[in-house]
Amino acid sequence: MQRIEIHKDPEKILAEVFDGLHSGGGRSSIKGGQTAANKALAALDIRGYAKKRSEVLPVTARGASVLSPYIRHNILSLQEVWDSVSSAPSYDKEKYRDELLWQEYSRHLYARLGTRLFENLRFNQSWDTEGNGWPAGMACTDFVLDELNQDGWLVNQTRMWLASHWSVRNGKGWLHGQEQMHRELIDGSRAANLLGWQWTVGSGSGKPYGFARWQVQKRAPTLCGSCPLKSNCPIENFPADQSLEALPTEPLLAFDPDTKKTSGPLTTIRNSAPEKVLLTIDSLGDDDPALAANPELPAVFVFNQKALAKLQLSSKRIFFYLETLQDLAERRNLSVFLGDPVEFAKNNMVAVTHAPVPSFEKYQNLAEIHPYPWLKLPHASSVRSFSAWRGKLR
Repeated sequence: MQRIEIHKDPEKILAEVFDGLHSGGGRSSIKGGQTAANKALAALDIRGYAKKRSEVLPVTARGASVLSPYIRHNILSLQEVWDSVSSAPSYDKEKYRDELLWQEYSRHLYARLGTRLFENLRFNQSWDTEGNGWPAGMACTDFVLDELNQDGWLVNQTRMWLASHWSVRNGKGWLHGQEQMHRELIDGSRAANLLGWQWTVGSGSGKPYGFARWQVQKRAPTLCGSCPLKSNCPIENFPADQSLEALPTEPLLAFDPDTKKTSGPLTTIRNSAPEKVLLTIDSLGDDDPALAANPELPAVFVFNQKALAKLQLSSKRIFFYLETLQDLAERRNLSVFLGDPVEFAKNNMVAVTHAPVPSFEKYQNLAEIHPYPWLKLPHASSVRSFSAWRGKLR
């Protein structure tokens, strides 16, 4: 277990500690940390969101809030963001809250299905070849990829463009494409990214999203005019309609036999007196339930060395985590390590907030387990679609 001097310059930390544990890519202009998150939330104005949420260019026309990196890591909870728009115009509020519910839906789905979400859910999207589904040369996809590589963040519209272009247009396996996107996104969540790709390429819905020049001209009209392929556009027309083969029904999509396992504890489980609070990548905010319940205890975060070596995430994500931890260290006694968080929890008496991800099951010997801050509690009914899931919410 290697201790990280968290107060150092993040550039030095990256060079000294994380060599070989990331794929490069610089640093995002979206700053990590509770202070930055609170500032962004205070400035949130969703008036016009319903009309502008899908705009790409000019950047000033975009309606996206860019809060997703903070939401992904529960620096801002979904409930907090939900409440913050209560006085917005009703149509904009409805559309914005729909997006928050989609994030919650992805979390419920992942919590219930676990690693099954890495496989085709409802329809057989059979393109399983590896390779690059984003060939260079088109101004639209080149622009989006530049934005992804530079800032690690994209509006939802361009995420759909890339997913569709990779699989529907170029016939590459969606799982490989989502892995590349997940590596770069600083809001990279397995739940949201897997769900988004499944629905865009049709394996979750049976209706692939067709990416064509029409969307670019509508959402980013300046790109086509500057494109070297404007007179010979590879996406001039929509791709041919595809009829995907329905898969046998996954029982867990229809019914959850164990909602207690899916949701995690709804009240705090106290097995012994904790000596530290262990933070996870799924809950890094000042209001982390375990952190808030134990204000006198020192906090700890452990970068998962084995996982980082395997995933080779962009350095933008590492920087975002470091900035978040540095900001927290200004208010709490915080120690940061590189090693194995599961092993740390096994050998120390820690309080931790439950995370609705498969890997949380590896944790043992936890002194306290605090409830995850759900926006809506998981239910046992169908999650085959967003509308089916939403219709059963309480």
